[in-house]
Amino acid sequence: MKMSLIALAFAASSTVAFTGIVVAKDPAKDALPPGSVSRAEGLQAWKRIEAVVTHPRCANCHVDAKAIPIWTPAGESKPRVHGMNIHGGQSRIGAEAIPCSTCHMTSTQPNDPAPAPPRAGIDWQLAPVAFIWFGKSGAEICTQLKDPKRNGGRDAVGLLEHLRHDASLNGFIPRGWAPGAGRTTPPGTFEGHVKDMALWGAAGQPCPN
Repeated sequence: MKMSLIALAFAASSTVAFTGIVVAKDPAKDALPPGSVSRAEGLQAWKRIEAVVTHPRCANCHVDAKAIPIWTPAGESKPRVHGMNIHGGQSRIGAEAIPCSTCHMTSTQPNDPAPAPPRAGIDWQLAPVAFIWFGKSGAEICTQLKDPKRNGGRDAVGLLEHLRHDASLNGFIPRGWAPGAGRTTPPGTFEGHVKDMALWGAAGQPCPN
């Protein structure tokens, strides 16, 4: 899975809900002034962020160095090991065996209903090993996301830039809310997630104890 909180961060336009309408978005405008949000409000925002990043639609490809993808088939809500003995290998794209692209096409078209494999506007692959969080607690992921050494060198605004950049490519993050009929989706919306990330950042990126 390429760049699901792992994309190169820089500002770009974002695509709205796969309708083909592109609206210019400046990630800096998403950001709120540091300290303008209380710690309590920031923690509430984190609870909503946690519900998104731990959802199978977001976490299933953030697996460890064994590179065995996790999936949540249509009609199910819990993750399990990907079927068909799929393995990402050291390449994280399955080049050593069956490339992810064998089934997961790169396409900006809306996802078809299950059982058609989900697709995105960027090449399909597992998240880099540095971005492992499948199976971690919300508190562990929170600490990881605020640490530039483990989040691609990003500060709070950089994380917002990452979200907008991924959306501009019809990437994995916004597609999490549009995986094709028959599949579960994270709570809320992509735009709501961006707002929560801005609130959390302005509060100093607080994490639960």
